[in-house]
Amino acid sequence: MDSSWIDTTLTWIAAHPVLAGAVIFLIAFCDAVIVLGAIVPALPLLFAVGVFIGLGQISGPYAVACAALGAFAGDGISYWVGRRWGDRLRGFWPFSKYPQLLDRGETMFRRNAFKSILVARYVGAIRPFVPAIAGMMNMPLSRYIQASGIASLSWAVLFLAPGWVLGEAYDAVAAVAGRLVMVLGLVAVLMGAVWAIVLYGYRWSASRMDSWLATLLRWSQRHPTLGRYSVAVFDPQRRESVPLAMLALMLLLLGWCWFALLMAVVAHGEPLRLDLAVHHAMQALRNPLADYPMAALASLGAWQVLLPATAAGMGYLVWRRRWMAAAHWLAALAFGLALTKLLGATVHVVRPPDASSGFGFPSVSVTMATIIFGFFAVLIARELPGRTRVWPYLLSGIVVSLIGFARLYLGAHWLSDVIGGMLFGIFWLLVLGIAYRRRFNRSFWVKPVAWLFYGVFALAALWYAPRNIPVKLARFEPAQPTPVDMAAAAWWKDDWQQLPARRNEFDDDQRWPLDVQVAGPLAPLQRRLESQGWRVQAQAGWEQALLMLDKSATPDEVPVLPATLDTQVESLLMLRAGNAPNEIFALRLWPAPARLQPGDQPLWLGSAQTLHYQQHFHLIGMWRPMRGIDPSLKAVRDALDGLPQQVDTHPETQMPVLRVKTLAPL
Repeated sequence: MDSSWIDTTLTWIAAHPVLAGAVIFLIAFCDAVIVLGAIVPALPLLFAVGVFIGLGQISGPYAVACAALGAFAGDGISYWVGRRWGDRLRGFWPFSKYPQLLDRGETMFRRNAFKSILVARYVGAIRPFVPAIAGMMNMPLSRYIQASGIASLSWAVLFLAPGWVLGEAYDAVAAVAGRLVMVLGLVAVLMGAVWAIVLYGYRWSASRMDSWLATLLRWSQRHPTLGRYSVAVFDPQRRESVPLAMLALMLLLLGWCWFALLMAVVAHGEPLRLDLAVHHAMQALRNPLADYPMAALASLGAWQVLLPATAAGMGYLVWRRRWMAAAHWLAALAFGLALTKLLGATVHVVRPPDASSGFGFPSVSVTMATIIFGFFAVLIARELPGRTRVWPYLLSGIVVSLIGFARLYLGAHWLSDVIGGMLFGIFWLLVLGIAYRRRFNRSFWVKPVAWLFYGVFALAALWYAPRNIPVKLARFEPAQPTPVDMAAAAWWKDDWQQLPARRNEFDDDQRWPLDVQVAGPLAPLQRRLESQGWRVQAQAGWEQALLMLDKSATPDEVPVLPATLDTQVESLLMLRAGNAPNEIFALRLWPAPARLQPGDQPLWLGSAQTLHYQQHFHLIGMWRPMRGIDPSLKAVRDALDGLPQQVDTHPETQMPVLRVKTLAPL
């Protein structure tokens, strides 16, 4: 990932702090202006501004003042527009075409005028319209200014706060868990995309597709040839005709996409270029703190989790004598599993390097999760009122997407396997969904079966996923490159300069110098350091990392978070008290991409650091690496006195590098 744009932005902000405030003012102003505020994505922009505040590039009070003034000015413009034109606004676009834009805010305003100004500031759908409604309804200016001032100031603080906190903690968290931040960010983006696609896609189709498909049905029924088939399949007297036609159209579209992907995979004969790019990107994000939750999410597609939920839901349907629903769901599962297994056995593609024996195209886990959750959504959504019909589809999309993303992260599948599983699952459940809706029109109470299905799924996941994490991580351990051979004498003399000089990180600030190189086993080095007051810290997991949020935890109780070097976590992390309070020295060692000959001796790369303990907002305590001249390397060198060692300046970093041999007698 190229971080040059971040550096450019930080440089520009540092050089133009006053102009940066004008940009913040403009963002908040545009977000508050009537109509324009519905287009401007203020939330992500202000989140980014908050990050820059936390990084110390922008003054926090100055940014809050600029954002509050911008919001207040934008609200004032909207108020003036509403007061100037009044009800005539309803005759202008977009209100003439979308009257609900004003209707929602007006309903809220009539309930409580003062409160509506405050609440609307945090509701994106009506934020730019409520001030205009206040003007339309002649709200007293003094009362409006009071409400708008309070709302604008509180909005500025709360919308900047998340990024501010992240920016404050960035140096510490990103330094040792930058990949975790990126993985969580990708998951958040994925969830947002699924939410937007399902929600807005459903609303768009509900408002437009019905009328379009009804027109198409009427035309086809008048056609001399098509009419015989369309009348037979889509009875115009039944209320399900238009939804069935919509499902059929989606079926044709997804079927075409599925077979196009299948032909591309089969014809290519090797992983697609996009598959390789995504696989390498995901493997570059591997880190121990993200491995555990991703392994847990990947476990949601296991039969040990899906089968109990399916059995509970199907058992309820049988108990309630909903034979048709149970039969169609069972058919969806049986034929979906059979066809997936058949395709996996007949379509041969190259496996990802870390894929297990369960690999196949398409992904069985993703396909079956799509069919199980998708058909259950089709089953219960028709019984729900109005817009609430979208939530089963939304939940299905989120679960399936999380399973697919986690399996991509672990390297279990190519991207084409995951997308193919989703397309095939949706294609097959649409086939069964159309068949079910054509033959069954009896309503039933869906709350019990919904609570039973989703509840059993959650319980099975909570029981199985934690137990399966070690097995899953062992199966998908990232493949490491074969180390190259290097002559021990040549390494000691000059070839040490050929090894990496810095961590390969996205952010330049986290590209710590690799200023320690160790030849030989680590046990003698560890014993020597322990005799000098150093201690080993085991790899910190989520349970230990949560101590950062414990206000009563002492600095000694808060762990140093693990760091990775090319997806590998430290083989050894040793700590010692520093020269000042709340200061420690740390030595991290990772396997080097080389082995020394003769003797096939292991070689290790390391980084010596001085860490300072800091608390941010009196909430988060963490150890932050010190910048600039670092005394930790001297502390390591002094502790290893007696072992063969040498210090030279690296030509790339112009920083000292300590070389140590551990095979010499102690």
